Amino acid sequence: MPDHATSSSPAVQRQLDRLTALSPGADILGLERITALLARLGDPHRSLPPVFHVAGTNGKGSTCAFLRAAIEAAGHSVHVYSSPHLVRFNERIRLAGRLIEDDALAALLEEVLDVADGIGASFFEVTTATAFLAFSRTPAAATILEVGLGGRLDATNVVTPVVTGIAQLGIDHQAFLGDRLIEIAAEKAGIAKPGVPLVTMNYPSAIRARIAAVAAAAGAPVVARNQAWTSDTAHSTMRYQDAGFSIVTHRPRLVGAHQARNLALAIAMLRHQGALSIPEAALRAAADWAIWPARMQRLGDGPLVATLPSGSELWLDGAHNPAAAVPIARALRTLARGRPVVMITGMLANKDAEGILAALAASLTRVIAIPVPGHAHHAPAALAGIAHQLDLAAETADGIDHAIARLADSVGGAPLVLIAGSLYLAGEALLLNDEAPT
Repeated sequence: MPDHATSSSPAVQRQLDRLTALSPGADILGLERITALLARLGDPHRSLPPVFHVAGTNGKGSTCAFLRAAIEAAGHSVHVYSSPHLVRFNERIRLAGRLIEDDALAALLEEVLDVADGIGASFFEVTTATAFLAFSRTPAAATILEVGLGGRLDATNVVTPVVTGIAQLGIDHQAFLGDRLIEIAAEKAGIAKPGVPLVTMNYPSAIRARIAAVAAAAGAPVVARNQAWTSDTAHSTMRYQDAGFSIVTHRPRLVGAHQARNLALAIAMLRHQGALSIPEAALRAAADWAIWPARMQRLGDGPLVATLPSGSELWLDGAHNPAAAVPIARALRTLARGRPVVMITGMLANKDAEGILAALAASLTRVIAIPVPGHAHHAPAALAGIAHQLDLAAETADGIDHAIARLADSVGGAPLVLIAGSLYLAGEALLLNDEAPT
């Protein structure tokens, strides 16, 4: 799906307009364009602080958040490149701990776009080059890169990292990666580099074997969960162990049992690199400090929350594929405590709406389907129809505010409201509630 971005800064918006004109935002995998673009910029990706490179279908953003929290808790500054943004384009580029400022972003985008003619670079490739240029010019102790799509042919896969990691695997982006998990696993494992540890979760045997084969061809040692390291989650703690080392942390502040596994993956990555020294206290702090907006995030007091019935809660998540929806369903059963659960949802046209709603149905009372403004999306009536087939009460609304306005009159008690199905909707909700990421 095409990327979209607007900015309240006229200087940034001028460059985003140029970017839109240069590239319609189509996802075309390959390293030729990003390599050519970076060459015209002096190859800034060769001058980055030590790189931690993370792939995965779900959980890679949370893993990056835990990495950042641990590295910063150790007293180090860190760059982070992630996608998509929720409210501001600036969220994609975090320079030494702070979101890039508008003036710097406008100048860097202009510098990249000025040399991009004739390459045919995509939205993501231009953004990646901009991030690399910024990171190469700003001192920091580390660089965290979240893979955008796949791994092997993703624009971020031109770096030489100190460690790589693969989070949870699932079916997504089938048009580009294929619809079999083994094919997807091979693409994700394509971030493996000679001599660089590839840290992985535990996967079914066929997937483990495929990842191992890709890593072996690249000359990368595999550091797999339940082989080289383990993690176990209790009611309030998480225990991580590897050869000669063990640590117990709090369960992560990020909601969901799956987040303990993402924390453990981040710890394993930090334990199997030699560029930075991260003390045990910093590893423990990551559980409490990590923040990753719109991933089972409860919204605080704000204009949007104020319109809900008294005592209600408003939560956000992307939940844009069935694998991501499963842990959310488990979390909802714990969070609801017997209250009705209303899902306000809109989904991009290329998402598995039936699979997502089926995974969540047992935890929901009602569905309100809405459009995703500015993007090709499933018709709200079609989403409501799927919900009806799952024996859920369902209706449509024009948008988030319209959907929430209906709740006061039509739901008994104080509901738990979940906005999910698209990170674009989550970003809109954050904006409406004055909670843009910082």
